[in-house]
Amino acid sequence: MKTRTIGSLTVSEIGLGCMNMSMGYGKADDSISARLLNEALDVGYTFLDTALVYGSGHNEELIGKTLESRRKEFILATKCGLSRDGINGDPDLIIKSCEDSLRRLRTDVIDLYYLHRVDPNIAIEESTGALSRLVEQGKVREIGLSEVCSANLRKAHAVHPIAALQSEYSLWSRTPERGILDVCDQLGVAMVPFSPLGRAFLTGAATDISTMVDGDLRTTIARPRFEPDAFAENIKLLRPFAEIAEQNNCTMAQLALAWLLHRDGSVPIPGTKHIEYMKENAGASGVVLSEETVATLNELINEKTVVGNRYNDERMADADSERD
Repeated sequence: MKTRTIGSLTVSEIGLGCMNMSMGYGKADDSISARLLNEALDVGYTFLDTALVYGSGHNEELIGKTLESRRKEFILATKCGLSRDGINGDPDLIIKSCEDSLRRLRTDVIDLYYLHRVDPNIAIEESTGALSRLVEQGKVREIGLSEVCSANLRKAHAVHPIAALQSEYSLWSRTPERGILDVCDQLGVAMVPFSPLGRAFLTGAATDISTMVDGDLRTTIARPRFEPDAFAENIKLLRPFAEIAEQNNCTMAQLALAWLLHRDGSVPIPGTKHIEYMKENAGASGVVLSEETVATLNELINEKTVVGNRYNDERMADADSERD
């Protein structure tokens, strides 16, 4: 797989989002997840993304147990500041969270450590200061932020260089295009899109909420676009999308990832608990799109042609990234 850089780190240009192996999209099987993690390294993934909140530590423990002997083969990213108890950017808690994550991950250093969400009650400079101290202590190599607005990215970057910004970004979730992509370019911050496949919508495999299992994020915080009426309109976009994929000799998932890779400085992290999808996603690294194709995709699927917000009203109101 081709590579890109995040700060001082060299990573596969497509990373592996590991959340699905612990929560979010129905029950996963740890034995299959262990196989998936090992096979992901075998096929060329060198960038794995996890977080404290993914299964309340389960995901970090899974990665640590499974890949301890292969730790030198991949760049490891995890996150702090968000747990089942809510958002908390307290500097002391960030330091403790790092210690706990290091133990669960069975490693001496975290390559990329993100603040998962901005705590509205604590200045982002204070939270970033704690992350900076972890770098000074040699426990973290690079620091990142997740789902922040441009102003907070600038404030944090003034405290310590921010290597990566993780944000929801795909053809049908364009929030970063409101301004923060330009800020990333100005500051040299890599964009790490999560949910780059539109929570499976862009793969053609998603359904509306009527057939989803309880607890699926698309039935809770990400519900609006998967409500039956909205989904019935949104799915009309997939017929021409599938035709464009066929014209480019790739799958729909690979087309969606290739659209993101067309932008220099982006490292998408599609998540899955299925080995076959992990391998399919890796194939996007070889897909090169013409400027004409990118323009056609931009016109076909965007926030004006998609019905429904990316989150429910409560989550939209709390999202710092929506303040741009």
